[in-house]
Amino acid sequence: MANALYAYAKQSFLGQSPSINMASDTIKAALVTAAYTANTGAGGDQFFSACSSNVVGTPQQLTSPTVSGGVFNAASPVTYTAVSGTTVTQIILYKDTGTATTSPLIAKIDVASNLPVTPNGGNITITWDSSASKIFAL
Repeated sequence: MANALYAYAKQSFLGQSPSINMASDTIKAALVTAAYTANTGAGGDQFFSACSSNVVGTPQQLTSPTVSGGVFNAASPVTYTAVSGTTVTQIILYKDTGTATTSPLIAKIDVASNLPVTPNGGNITITWDSSASKIFAL
């Protein structure tokens, strides 16, 4: 597979509802297993409820989000504490509304250093890419 933005997120970035403001909304990153097959295309997955049953550990809020020149970034690293469970194959970014059925999916990251990772009860630390594209670029 490859890293991808969800089609519904792209629509939201272009003014469709529900709106997503990457700089001011609560954006979270979830560790997700291979049991979730992302459908990022038109008419595909829209809300966190599509993958929430395949989350390992507790999704973490991204801090110090920035948007500059079409590039999204946030503070690094993100640490998930005492993670156990099934092998993590992807990181899913979503806007957290407090309800999985209304929390829009944003991006799927499955091509990154140290993915997949098998939890062993210890911490899992994610360091965002430091290249020009950071977490993702439009």
